[in-house]
Amino acid sequence: MTDRLTLAVVTAGLSEDSTTTRLGEAIAQAASTTVENAGQHVDIQVIQLRDLAHGLTDMMITHVASRAVQDAIDTVLTADGLIAASPTYKASYSGLFKQFFDVIDESALENLPTVVAATGGSPRHSLVLDTAMRPLLSYLKALVLPLGIYAASEDWGHNDLQRRIDRVGASLGTMLLAGSQGSAGSTDGASHGDAARPGLRREVKDDFSDVPDFASLLASVGS
Repeated sequence: MTDRLTLAVVTAGLSEDSTTTRLGEAIAQAASTTVENAGQHVDIQVIQLRDLAHGLTDMMITHVASRAVQDAIDTVLTADGLIAASPTYKASYSGLFKQFFDVIDESALENLPTVVAATGGSPRHSLVLDTAMRPLLSYLKALVLPLGIYAASEDWGHNDLQRRIDRVGASLGTMLLAGSQGSAGSTDGASHGDAARPGLRREVKDDFSDVPDFASLLASVGS
């Protein structure tokens, strides 16, 4: 059994102390508690997309990732679990949230235990989890947990929100432990998540990877 697991929190909160980031971190802490109670440890790595906004836009145009963007992608691709959190805009996730997952290969998150979380000003938008976020992550082949959390402005400060956070965190923590135990007997030298997630090491798709070398083609024609 591995001694340490990694949990990535991708948050599209725009302010420095956004409720979206706080929600994602709270879920991660709850999951960490479950794992540590079982005798293991979790490294929580928070990716704030607000810091990557310019880099993600550049990558969409140039297909070249900056060091910061590539580090964020690698963190997600090598994590044992993922918490994806977004504020609600126009009854859906934010454009920044979608932009990040747009640059990830569609199978790279295969079998990755994932919790979706969202914040918003009104409880009326709580369906964003099922109508927008869950389909997106499922398309990327992530193993999206049935439990998710939507936190409206009025939910903060109430015990019910913490109860829901603890419940979702415990569910994710249990999934992390199950994945770790299931690969504990592996002897092929692969990391503990490789066997369960065949898409783990896939890189960002390069749309220009199959473009022929025209200089070589021209040279062959002239010869």
